[in-house]
This record gives sequence, structure tokens and C-alpha cells, in this order.
Amino acid sequence: MNYASIRTCDIANGEGVRVTLFVSGCTHRCKGCFNPDQWDFDYGEPFTREVEDRILKELEPSYIAGLSILGGEPMEPENQRALVPFLRRFEDMRQKTGDKTLWVYTGCLLEELKDPASRWHTEVTDEFLEMIDVLVDGPFVEELKDISLQFRGSSNQRILKLK
Repeated sequence: MNYASIRTCDIANGEGVRVTLFVSGCTHRCKGCFNPDQWDFDYGEPFTREVEDRILKELEPSYIAGLSILGGEPMEPENQRALVPFLRRFEDMRQKTGDKTLWVYTGCLLEELKDPASRWHTEVTDEFLEMIDVLVDGPFVEELKDISLQFRGSSNQRILKLK
């Protein structure tokens, strides 16, 4: 998996000050997407163990509320498989601190992700979903764009508290 960028002091993609990972690769291709360069799975840099270590280090300060993962599309099957081992490390870290949350943004609906017949459901999807505190789901729909909405771009998107 590649990633496009990491923000270490983000207040737009979840509650509080967050570390945000933007992954590469997305097949949704939403009209009006604000990250079309991240549709390409080869965009950006490889997501390595060193990158994981850097993110975990950036999450350490007490003022950091948690981790947000956007894209691209984190729930692309290949991205899920790359992210889950990292999120296991994140889970270990937050077991010690107990105060970091995980927000994930996806163009998929939660129902699609849970459906074993869906192309989005993989052998790691259930584990991935169990780690998420807040899932912002649904594709961006340009005709439903609303800049007054908090933490989402269009009114069809839902903010779902999974924990």
C-alpha cells in the first residue's frame, strides 16, 4: 500500500487534534472528490514499518485525541490488508493509554462492508471494523455537498459511532 500524506496536527477529520493518514487508491471515483490524485494506488510513498513507527510516535502526546484514516479509500481490499497489521500496533498502544480514538472515512456503506458477499468484505474487514470508534461512511455526492456539515462533505454521509 502507498500513502499520500500524513498530517500530525489535524482538526478537520475527527474530534480533537489528530494524526491523519491519507492512503492511496480508490475505485469509487466520486465526482467532485477533493483528492482525485489519491485514486491511483501507486500515488505517494510506500507504507513501511518506519512510517508506522513515525505515526505511532506522533500519536504519543496527550493532546493528540487519536488517529484518522482517509484516502483514497482505506476500505479498498488491498488497503485493508495493509492497514490491519498497523492498526493492531495502534490497538496495543491505546490499550496502554486508553485515550486515543480511531476515525475512518470510507465511500462504502457500513452495510456493504459487513456483507460477506460484497467485494469490500475481506478476511480482515470484521477485525478492522472492531477497531474503529467512528466510521464516516458513504460516497461523496457533489449535488449533496454542504460545507456547514461537521466532519463530512455531503449530507448523505453518516457519522457512525461503532464503539
